Amino acid sequence: MSRVIVVGGGLSGLSAAHTALERGASVLVLDKNPFFGGNSTKATSGINGAGTNTQSELSIPDSAKIFFEDTKKSARDLARPDLIKVLTGRSGEAVNWLQDRFGLDLSKVSRLGGHSQPRTHRGGAQFPGMTITYAQMEKLEDLAESDPERVQIIKKARVTSLIYENGEVKGVEYETAGQKHQERGAVVLATGGYAADFDDVNSLLKKHRPDLVHLPTTNGDHCTGDGQKMVASIGGRLIDLEKVQVHPTGLVDPRDPDAKVKFLAAEALRGCGGLLLDNEGQRFADELGHRDYVTGRMWENNKFPVRLVLNGAASKEIEWHCKHYEGRGLMRRFEGGDALAKEIGIPADKLKATFEDYNAIATGKKKCPFNKKFFHNADMRMNDTFYVALMTPVLHYTMGGLEIDPTSRVIDSQGKPIPGLFASGEIAGGVHGANRLGGSSLLGCVVFGRVAGDSATAFLLNQYTSGKAASRVGQVAQHLETTVRVNPENYNVNLTFSWAGQQQAGAGASGALQQSSAPVQQAAQAQTEGNASAGPAAQKAPPQKAEENKGSKTYTMDEVAKHSKESDVWVVVGDQVLDVTNFLPDHPGGPKAILLYAGKDATEEFDMMHDRAVIKRYAADAVIGSIAK
Repeated sequence: MSRVIVVGGGLSGLSAAHTALERGASVLVLDKNPFFGGNSTKATSGINGAGTNTQSELSIPDSAKIFFEDTKKSARDLARPDLIKVLTGRSGEAVNWLQDRFGLDLSKVSRLGGHSQPRTHRGGAQFPGMTITYAQMEKLEDLAESDPERVQIIKKARVTSLIYENGEVKGVEYETAGQKHQERGAVVLATGGYAADFDDVNSLLKKHRPDLVHLPTTNGDHCTGDGQKMVASIGGRLIDLEKVQVHPTGLVDPRDPDAKVKFLAAEALRGCGGLLLDNEGQRFADELGHRDYVTGRMWENNKFPVRLVLNGAASKEIEWHCKHYEGRGLMRRFEGGDALAKEIGIPADKLKATFEDYNAIATGKKKCPFNKKFFHNADMRMNDTFYVALMTPVLHYTMGGLEIDPTSRVIDSQGKPIPGLFASGEIAGGVHGANRLGGSSLLGCVVFGRVAGDSATAFLLNQYTSGKAASRVGQVAQHLETTVRVNPENYNVNLTFSWAGQQQAGAGASGALQQSSAPVQQAAQAQTEGNASAGPAAQKAPPQKAEENKGSKTYTMDEVAKHSKESDVWVVVGDQVLDVTNFLPDHPGGPKAILLYAGKDATEEFDMMHDRAVIKRYAADAVIGSIAK
């Protein structure tokens, strides 16, 4: 066994990789896509955490026990208390780790549906899933460049099978650039769910939930259950595959209402006070109920189109999201209730009555027919401004997957752990039971990613120190004095072994032997050197990184506007002109996100989503010049 092999470069895989590095292992991360990120970058509401530093600063009386009970209630009859205990019990340290290790802003906390306390953390701008995942992604790529012996990354690498010998997983087989390779080591699968598995031949979705296949999805086309299918082929146990979460608030694009892939309206929009109104301007549900409940009420009420309505105070609290959705044409701003009533197609007095009824409920003067308990920014007035979007239920998350134990070991059909195989993130079933709470997707990725990284590293260390190796290490250790030095910036662990016997002999040198890492890394180096089937040289990370080429030519906006077709796309970001035609297929957010701004100035929208540094890091070759002043 050589090193920890992480399959999947989303938040869960990245968390596993960083944790393995912290524990002294070396890692190889494989991803079938051109970029890391996965579905994690699309998460819009935040990450849950109980007992966090931020909650303490805000005097929020939350605890792991309260969070455990909320999660258990949401999971219903499929609750796994052993897994829920890990998820909720390690949630606070997970959020603190993200803030401390990666310098993330998670200073805003909101209450989502099904939570008895505000515990969903996000920053002041940009989608939290993107900021959290990008921070880990960029740090890992930088480490791969500065310390390639310990961190290797290969993108566009599709893992095709697990190396399974004598009841144990020994590594993976994968394909990249038309070539097949093998890599041996402990394996962490973090390949995501199957909510975009629409394959005609081997679809988990069609097999277990054919009634939902007609729905649109928020998932990328990479979410096809690859990992689940690989593990099933070696006798792994899959559980709860029929438990597919249908999120109530997918955003309908009026220009393409039947699109199969849709953006998600963050649950935080309802947490900040957003109301759901049917085509008669009436409420029909507790907006902060569990997701499956809200979706069920939408279908039972069956008065579409359904609109999400935020008043001025609510939209101000989550302003960045509203402006982002508005920029994409998915949300509209209305000046006053009369304009909104006209849009819905009802008399203004009818909408006013809905608002007055809700205000009475929020102030305790009336009982809510849907038993809503929490009210935020609840003063609805006709003379306010409103942000409004059309909603539809969407496939969003798969609760089913590989059965794991609390240490992220994958379980076989006999109920026993498969040695050498670990899983984390959406591929792991049972963590959320019958229904996942909002904000627990990112949390599950971080918590069980870290658990899997821990467990895989411990497994490698056990392999290295077992049998004769353990005996030899024990004999040598009796004669060694050990000094440990940890560099927190790059995870290097330096062990200095001083042999007292040599020092007493009066050798000219100190007699000290310095090694670059813990025994796990020594084993990795030895195995890699002797592994004839090892894969290609790892890509430099990031593989697209190059010197920024601003070009010497300048262009006018009229010239840029001529390049507005899918076969010829230019955009302006700041003072730079980019030809992104060849980048379209690789864009993690899909081609449509760029095509909205084809031939236009995309600066405002770009700055909402990214730091300008990502151009130099990932798309330096796309810069063809600057915009004329």
